[in-house]
Amino acid sequence: MSKAFAPSKHQGMDASTISAPDGARATVMLQGGHVISWQPAGAAEQLYCSPTAVFAPGKAVRGGIPVCFPQFGPRGPLPQHGFARTLPWQLMMAEQGKDDALCVLRLSDSEVTRKIWPHAFVLELTVRISGRRIDLELACENTGEQPLEFMAALHSYLRLEDLTDARLHGLQGLSYEDMVAGKKDQVETADALRVSGEVDRVYAHATRALMLREPKHALRIEHEEFTDVVVWNPWSDRCVALPDMPDDDYHQMLCVEAARINEPVRLAAGEEWAGRQSLSLDT
Repeated sequence: MSKAFAPSKHQGMDASTISAPDGARATVMLQGGHVISWQPAGAAEQLYCSPTAVFAPGKAVRGGIPVCFPQFGPRGPLPQHGFARTLPWQLMMAEQGKDDALCVLRLSDSEVTRKIWPHAFVLELTVRISGRRIDLELACENTGEQPLEFMAALHSYLRLEDLTDARLHGLQGLSYEDMVAGKKDQVETADALRVSGEVDRVYAHATRALMLREPKHALRIEHEEFTDVVVWNPWSDRCVALPDMPDDDYHQMLCVEAARINEPVRLAAGEEWAGRQSLSLDT
């Protein structure tokens, strides 16, 4: 790595914008370790961010790639999706190399976190961009003396031209929990998932690569150590009820999230874990 990047601002929030020599760019907000923008080399923005998203201290931002930790959704006593996405992270480094650029952000336990989750930890997010690919690694170390257990997810909002033309390949045969219908142990029978209504599903043991295809666009989605995949779209009625998203913008996005939900990560004192998600533009 050679060129270092100074902290910048995004919507008035502290951020780091990194650029690879080939023109690929990404912006990561220090609040939440939140990747808010990714533009591959020679291509348009690939992440959806609501034009009415709220950018303010302590507020979750609708769009980009929020970090869910140490809880997913309402599955526990903590705030929705845990606390990592609304706390300030520390920028450890942001540099450009010969062929890529990367940044590393860190969140550690504090008086604030220990009040609601009594564990010592270090959480790091590494974001690397090059060409038409972005790699994200979320790593956790148990720095305390007692075991800890957590859920985690990279809540990726992927930008679409039109949801009705999109197809998600790679889920066929997997079992899933349908949170909209309130049903577990469902099996995906379609060779390509087509969203035609509200969808909120957790696919278990989803280890193979996925492909999100549109008529003029395809995105390959890969992950390691994240054993679940969440697919979410609010559709029309739910979108109208969201104050930080325009009523029709559900057409412009689909969340395809790398997650650890069904089998939370368990770390003994001193142990570490890392999960990865990679997005690559295929066309």
